[in-house]
Amino acid sequence: MKKEDPISARVKAEMLDSFDEELELELDDERLTGPQDIDSEQAEEGGLPRRAYFKELFRLQRELVKLQDWVVREKLKVVVIFEGRDAAGKGGVIKRITQRLNPRVCRVAALPAPSERERSQWYFQRYVAHLPAGGEIVLFDRSWYNRAGVERVMGFCSEPDVEEFFRSAPEFERMLVRSGIKLIKYWFSISDDEQNFRFSMRINDPLKQWKLSPMDLESRRRWEAYTKAKEAMLERTHIPEAPWWIVEADNKKRARLNCISHFLAQIPYQEVPRADVTLPERVHNPDYSRTPVPDELYVPDIYEND
Repeated sequence: MKKEDPISARVKAEMLDSFDEELELELDDERLTGPQDIDSEQAEEGGLPRRAYFKELFRLQRELVKLQDWVVREKLKVVVIFEGRDAAGKGGVIKRITQRLNPRVCRVAALPAPSERERSQWYFQRYVAHLPAGGEIVLFDRSWYNRAGVERVMGFCSEPDVEEFFRSAPEFERMLVRSGIKLIKYWFSISDDEQNFRFSMRINDPLKQWKLSPMDLESRRRWEAYTKAKEAMLERTHIPEAPWWIVEADNKKRARLNCISHFLAQIPYQEVPRADVTLPERVHNPDYSRTPVPDELYVPDIYEND
């Protein structure tokens, strides 16, 4: 049998990963032996078999639900920062964390570029509004570290601004921790070749082209500048109260599992007993008559069975 070309294998694995994102929304533990026509045992080079990946992902997501219940009961305040290069997989991990959780408990803060008014404020001010209250988890999809990364590399701030950020950020974070916030910081690290591959996949995928902004494309050209900025950021803002954690992210599936497992280990939690739920009997009123709904109000059933 002819050996599959390595590039073709990676492209196929990337396409399967896109399918996985939809499958993960539908599959549960009882259905893991389900669709056999999607190469459920196939693994990327150096990766996990897909079935093993799903099983571990669902196990970790069950633990995330337990953590969520504990956060609510104990009124904990949790902030998780996700930083890294473009296409490093931050969004994929965030999606898997939030997938089974209550959005009223665990929410994502992904702030747009600052407005004219926000640019005149204290730098950290617009982020403070998104910090959690008791019983909440906030995941920052990029954060105040924009100043140490994209703003610095793209020239959106001055070097004195950056220096002031490096002086202020550790103190700001110590203040958050003293206030009772659990602050966890992740940097997703990918290689030059892997980012180039993922950008190429996005360029050729109509469903993912929207992920490529002019800023993303420019970041490819300034790879070395981003590397220097990242090294300075880690050196100046890695503090005992809020250390940085590096996630090796060239393999997306392993990165997801490693990050979620590590996140769970950062917060000691216990399973919160749930009260038994009994479905009440439906009340039947003999005088009730359902009003017919006009046919034109229904969405056309174009996927009806033959």
